[in-house]
Amino acid sequence: MQTNFTPEQLRDAHVAESEKILRKCVHCGFCTATCPTFALLGDELDSPRGRIYLIKDMLENDRPADARIVKHIDRCLSCLSCMTTCPSGVHYMHLVDHARVHIEKTYRRTLADRLIRGMLAMVLPYPRRFRLALVGATLGRPLAGVFKAMGGPLARLGAMLELAPAKAPTRSRFEGPGTFAAQTMHRKGRVALLSGCAQPVLAPSINEATIRLLRRAGYDVVLPKGEGCCGALVHHMGREEAALDNARRNVDVWTREADGDGLDAILITASGCGTTIKDYGFMLREDPLYAEKAARVSALARDVTEFLAGVELGTPQRSAALTVAYHSACSMQHGQKITRQPKDLLKAAGFVVKDVPEGHLCCGSAGTYNILQPEIATRLRDRKVANIEKTRPDLIATGNIGCMTQIGQGTRIPIVHTAELLDWAYGGPVPEALGESAMAAAQESAANG
Repeated sequence: MQTNFTPEQLRDAHVAESEKILRKCVHCGFCTATCPTFALLGDELDSPRGRIYLIKDMLENDRPADARIVKHIDRCLSCLSCMTTCPSGVHYMHLVDHARVHIEKTYRRTLADRLIRGMLAMVLPYPRRFRLALVGATLGRPLAGVFKAMGGPLARLGAMLELAPAKAPTRSRFEGPGTFAAQTMHRKGRVALLSGCAQPVLAPSINEATIRLLRRAGYDVVLPKGEGCCGALVHHMGREEAALDNARRNVDVWTREADGDGLDAILITASGCGTTIKDYGFMLREDPLYAEKAARVSALARDVTEFLAGVELGTPQRSAALTVAYHSACSMQHGQKITRQPKDLLKAAGFVVKDVPEGHLCCGSAGTYNILQPEIATRLRDRKVANIEKTRPDLIATGNIGCMTQIGQGTRIPIVHTAELLDWAYGGPVPEALGESAMAAAQESAANG
């Protein structure tokens, strides 16, 4: 794609990077075939190619964002399916992230939009605040349908209430900070585990299962003091400084651990967080105090399944033989390019693993997308659930809490984090989401040989 940025514009590192990305686009349109919003809406401007034209025009002419641009950029899920499809290597993620920063700086949203975005940024990244908010949301959950039917800003409130759990989850038994020692005679290494922000509130069992699994495999697991939200949520809202502050704090925390007792890896159990942490090196590339440290942290970051694929877990303690529909989160398959490892681990643990038709399409979660764009998110969820149910699984496995929450709203099939299933197979407790029905099915399968 031909560009016409001025030398003065290109002195801005963000603009220079976007210009390089734009020049790689050859207008081929392959991205439109795998874009969820284009598949649903059929509007060229709701495809990556269309959005690229809008972003180019906005940045090249150095003009404020307008309502038309904001509408189509806001509809982008940042699922990154287009990056998997693109034959030219267009780094759409960095381009749309820059566009969102520009929108945040130059466009004044409606009061209702500012309020809900501000509330999400003030609550979700902070576990204590989020836990308190869930108490109110759980009480208000019966009104979700009423608010959604009213439309407008209230539809977003309804979507938010709908996503709240029916009951407030219990607190984790592995609360940080602290170190949980390996349970084997020979210690294999030391890893840090990202506690996260929303996940430990919504599903503390995920990190609990991960810690048990790693300790049995011979690893010390540290939950470092001072760690916080990875910054993904505000990053995708275009709140650049808040995102970078989160990144710097975590880089300091993990650098201290790596320089102290050492780290073999920084493990993440929410793939959306993993995609962002692996991008810290890029995000902080212009910061002379953090560029090198951030690149080091990004190099240490691993999804838990990516790490476990190289770990000897022993012999499965249970042979469940349950059929698992594996939903690969967009941030896992497109953002981190991890596709094989989770399925291989589940198969080795004794599960029958099935791929989901149209597995490249997003479920509609996408961070806060299912709150900010509830109508499109619901259509994507229903399409995803229909495809999952075609495989007739006993349960669904995935590696991202957002997907678990989103898909779980549309089906009665139990949905469980991959780490929880692995923990169960190798000696841990049955995941709460499975309960007695899965245990009965497992026992029947074992009895039938």
